[in-house]
Parts: sequence; C-alpha cells; structure tokens
Amino acid sequence: MKMAALCSEFGDLVQIKKQLISVILLCKERGLLHSAKWASELAFALDPLPKDELPPQPAFTEEDAQDLDALTLAKSYFDLKEYDRAAYFLKGCCSKKAYFLYMYSRYLSGEKKKDDETVDSLGPLEKGQVRNEALRELRVELSKKHTAGELDGFTLYLYGVVLRKLDLLKEAVDVFVEAIHALPLHWGAWLELSNLVTNTEMLKSLSLPDCWIRDFFMAHMYTELQMIKEALQKYQNLIEAGFSKSTYIISQIAVAYHNIRDIDQALALFYELRDQDPFRIDNMDTFSNLLYVKGMKPELSYLAHNLVEIDKYRVETCCVIGNYYSLRSQHEKAALYFQRALKLNPRCLGAWTLMGHEYMEMKNTSAAIQAYRHAIEVNKRDYRAWYGLGQTYEILKMPFYCLYYYRKAHQLRPNDSRMLVALGESYERLSQQVEAKKCYWRAYSVGDVEKMALLKLAKLHEQLNESDDAAQCYMLYIQDIFSCGEQLEHAEVSTALRYLGQYYFKNKLYDEASLCAQRCCDYNDAREEGKALLRQISQVRDQIETPSAELFAPLSNNTPVRRVSPLNLISFTP
Repeated sequence: MKMAALCSEFGDLVQIKKQLISVILLCKERGLLHSAKWASELAFALDPLPKDELPPQPAFTEEDAQDLDALTLAKSYFDLKEYDRAAYFLKGCCSKKAYFLYMYSRYLSGEKKKDDETVDSLGPLEKGQVRNEALRELRVELSKKHTAGELDGFTLYLYGVVLRKLDLLKEAVDVFVEAIHALPLHWGAWLELSNLVTNTEMLKSLSLPDCWIRDFFMAHMYTELQMIKEALQKYQNLIEAGFSKSTYIISQIAVAYHNIRDIDQALALFYELRDQDPFRIDNMDTFSNLLYVKGMKPELSYLAHNLVEIDKYRVETCCVIGNYYSLRSQHEKAALYFQRALKLNPRCLGAWTLMGHEYMEMKNTSAAIQAYRHAIEVNKRDYRAWYGLGQTYEILKMPFYCLYYYRKAHQLRPNDSRMLVALGESYERLSQQVEAKKCYWRAYSVGDVEKMALLKLAKLHEQLNESDDAAQCYMLYIQDIFSCGEQLEHAEVSTALRYLGQYYFKNKLYDEASLCAQRCCDYNDAREEGKALLRQISQVRDQIETPSAELFAPLSNNTPVRRVSPLNLISFTP
C-alpha cells in the first residue's frame, strides 16, 4: 500500500473504514489479535460500507501461492497455541507472511516456556529473573534481514519487540518508528513505541508518519505523559471527526479523567461504557480504582462478581477482586489476587503498584519496595510507584531516599498537590525550610486536593516565629475548609482558630480575637482555650475601658504592623 493511500484526512471516513477493514484482515492472518481487535472496534464505530465500496482482497504473490498449504496448516497450529509445531512447518517458507508467522511462533514459544517456568515460582516478585531463551537467536536472524532491508512493517514490529525485551531500548525506538512508517495502520507498533517514550522532549523528537492514526497515538501519549488537557482536546477532536460511537475513545477519556482525579466525571463515563459494552473487561481495573476511592463497596462487589462470571482468569478481573478485598481491609487476600494477576501477566503495571500498596498496609516494606521497583521496570512513567517508594522510605525514616522518589513523582505529576506536599514534608525533615515553604505554597496554588498544604505551611511559619505569615496561612486555610462545603476528617480548624485568636489578641484586635475564641468553643479540643481567651479579652477591656470603635484606630509605632486583614468568620460558617 502506498503512503498516500494510507494517510487520509478525517473528512474521508469511507477511506478510513476501508483502511481499517484491510488492516484487520492483515493482522488476523498474522495472529496479531489485539491490533485486530483495536481496529475492529474503531471500524464498528463508523457507518457500514455498501458492498461495492468494500476493499479488495490483498494481492496474492507467487510466493504466497507456494507457501499456502504450509501457512494454512501452521496457522491452525498457531491458533491452538502449538507454536513450536507451527514454526516447524513454516521453516524454509519464502513469503513475507509465512516468514513473519515463523519468527512470531518462535518468539511466542519462548514466551510460553518462560511463563511456564515461573508458574511454580515462590511468588511474582521473582518473575523478572526468567528470560525468553529464543530472544538472542531471533535478534541475530532479524538483524541480518534488517541490514539487508528485507523486513516488512509487521516483521519490523516483531524485531522491535525482541529488542525491547532484550532491554536495547534506543534501538527498539528506531525500529518501531521504522515499522510505523512502513505500515502506519498497525496499532500494535504505535502502542509498543508509546511504552518507550519517557517525556515530551522525546515525543517531539520522533519522526512520525503524517497519518490520521497519529492523532490517536498523540492522544494516547498525552494521557500517558499526564498532559490531560491536551489529551482531552485530542479525543474531543476525534469524536467531532466522526468517531463519536467509539468505545475505545470513551474508555480513554474516562482514564484521562481518572488520572486527574475527576472521579465523578470518570465514573459517569465508565457507567456509559458498561451500558454500551456490558461484557467488556478492558479498563475495568481502572473503574474499580474509582469505586475504591469513593468507598462504593456494593458497586465494587457487583463489578467483581460480574467480571468473574464473564472471565475469572483475566488480569483485570483479578485486580478488581483485589481492590474489593482491599476496601474490606482484607489485605492478605487482596495481595493474593494481585499476585494471581501477575502470574497471568508479569507486565501488568497496575497489579505491581496495587500489590505494593497492600504490602505497605501489611507493614511489609521490603516486599512493597520490590513491587514498586517492578512497576517502574514495566513503566518508568508510573508516578504511583515512585510515590509509593517515597512513602515506603518515609516509614523507614530515610529522608534523602524519600526526597529522591518524591521528586521523581513530582516530575511526572508537576501539578499534583499530593506530590508537592510530600516533597515539602521531606524538605522539612531535612531542615530545608525555604524549599519546604515553596512546595507547600505551590501545592495550594495548583489546587490542594487534601487541603493540607496551607495547614503545614502555617505550622512551619509558626515554628520559625513568622507570626504574620502563619496567621495569613491559617486564615486562608479556614476559608478554604469552609468554602469546600464539607468538613474533612483531618481538618484542624480548631488549631487555626486558636492561633488566630492569640494572634489578634497580641495585636490588640480584640473583636476579631473574641470572635475566634467564640468559634473555638465549638470544638472539644479548643473549648477551654477559647473560654480562657474570652476571659483575658474581658479583663483587658475592663482595664482599659476602651470603646470597641477605637480598636480600629491607627496603630502606634510600638505595635507590630498588622499584615493580616481581620477574618470575617461569619461568612465562612460551616
């Protein structure tokens, strides 16, 4: 196929549909089932073609005719996962299709043997120690063909996978780029390339074909690189271009909202997805994460039972069940199901990270560290694993390690307040107060999810005897807590009110101090201090017999300059 024919504008949806139908057939012939599934889901979202518009069958060469019987026999063995048998009957075939299936059968045979060896291992943490023995031979053979320029788009993709498995990542990136230039419509090659892109600079440096499928890749990459605004805009453009019925796009938008913790929006999209595709298992582990965060036990239980009925031996099903047990605080059972998920797929990123969380709950820090490290090996962009390592070393009281891992997490999620607060705490432990203050203020500026940044910043100012700054932060903290409409469990409003009461009293703002003291009486832990402050204010007023109007008279030179405006607590009543 010529590049000009492949690279079509979104306006020509008929041409795109034809291309998808063609690539589905090509992928199925070669046993690339996930790429065929992706293209099929996308094709299903477009209007059906009339009979006379259907694309012609791919060209049949003399070599294809010669290898037809061997290829048909081998493909039947391949479909039954008898990979060695398939490879045996394909040996010596000349056609490109037969050569790909021959090499792919050998690769999958090695993967199957590797998995079989690890089934009875002590646990999933040992999985990385077993290798596919066929990889080196495959690399040597494919390298010779590559140098001679004899590899087509599919075989280039396989060569890239072999290089990636051998940790030759730079070479793998170059080969995957070559593969997508040779065959732009093969989604598997784009997906493999996406796993190797570590940052936006690397993404910009890639030479990608100017094809409509590139927009899907860029949207996927923006989601992976936590550039959620750009990702959502890309997916919106794709919907407007004619892919509004695509369940793939709905699922990706839901994942994007999950990544920015817009839980309600993500849940709504997952419910819509379940209505359209009730037997879908893809992305259901992400859906279960959202239900877990919201504490929705009945819904999570229903989802787990439903997925077990559909397919109990899918990775996503095991992760959902693990989340269910974790929500019920049955952490040993949860870890067991995450281990099952990893037996099914050792490269399941979510399972490694979630298992790390469970080991943390069980206070097994060494196992947690191993699990998080495995997650990073699978995907260096997984901020949750870096953050988890930071938390683990925090428990082990190793602040320099903490700082390193929290910095990594922050680089991946620069606008996530939780990373910034964790960084601030690490700096504080290392007595780097200036850096800690910057982190806390930045966390507040980007939108503090847990409403902790201002409180920590205020306490830090208080420790450093920066009373005006502390009062300012406490005041903002109270306004922030009351304006969010719900009282948070960890909210320390009474702490802020106590400090402000004393601050206003010292600055002779007795009306504000009195109001803070009265509000202190609403909290059990501050009631006595509130009453004591009210008595002090009453005594001072009795002594000086100053009308309240004079409280707002210009301050004398001996009085500290008031930088904090009086707090209007009435407008922030919870």
